[in-house]
Amino acid sequence: MIGVFGGTFDPIHFGHLRPAWELAETLSLSEVRFVPARIPPHRTQPVASPKQRLQMVRAALEGVAGFRVDERELGREGPSYMVDTLASLQADLPGERLCLMLGMDAFLGLPGWHQWERLPALAHLVVAHRPGWTPPTEGPLAALVAGRRAETARDLALQTAGLVMLQPVSQLEISSTGIRALIGSGRSPRFLMPEAVVQWIAAEGLYSPTEAADGAAPPNEE
Repeated sequence: MIGVFGGTFDPIHFGHLRPAWELAETLSLSEVRFVPARIPPHRTQPVASPKQRLQMVRAALEGVAGFRVDERELGREGPSYMVDTLASLQADLPGERLCLMLGMDAFLGLPGWHQWERLPALAHLVVAHRPGWTPPTEGPLAALVAGRRAETARDLALQTAGLVMLQPVSQLEISSTGIRALIGSGRSPRFLMPEAVVQWIAAEGLYSPTEAADGAAPPNEE
C-alpha cells in the first residue's frame, strides 16, 4: 500500500512528517508520497513558489527511507484537485492500493472538496486524529464512515479502495503559518522542522521580514 499526503508544505515541518511516519508504520506502507499542490483550491496562494516548496520537501525527505516527493500536481495546470491526483496515481500504479492520508481538519472539510464523492473509488481514506476524537455522528461524513469503516491495516490490504480508517497519531502543535510568522519576526524555526529545511530557508532568505515587506501573500492556516 502507498500513502498519499498532499499539501502546500509552505513550509513542510514535523507536524507533517511525524504523523506521516506513524501512519506508515501502523499500516506497513511500502512508501509515502508527499504531493505539493501547485494551486491549492481551498486556501489562499502559498507564500513560497512551487519550486521553493518542492525544494523544501526534497530537503526534508532526503535520506528518509520510504518517503518520496511526487511532483505531478506541480506540473498540472489549474487547481490541484486531489481527485485528479489519485486518478493519475491509479493509472500509473495499477494494482497498488492507495491510502489518502488526511488530517482531522481536512477530513471535516471533505464535503467541500471537488468531486469528493469519487475519492473512495480511488483510494482508502486514512484520517489521522487526536487520541479520543470521535467522528461526526450525522451528515455526509457520518454516512461515509458508517458504511466503510476499517479497523486494521489488514482490512485495507484486502480491499483495493473505498474504506475509511480513523487512526490516532501524535499531534504536534506546529503550523506553517506560525513558522512563517516566527521567521518573519527574525526568530529561528529550529526544532520545528528538519535542520536541512531550516538551513535552506535561511540560505534563500525565505519568509524573512524583507520578503514580507516586498508583498508576499498573506498567511493562511495549514
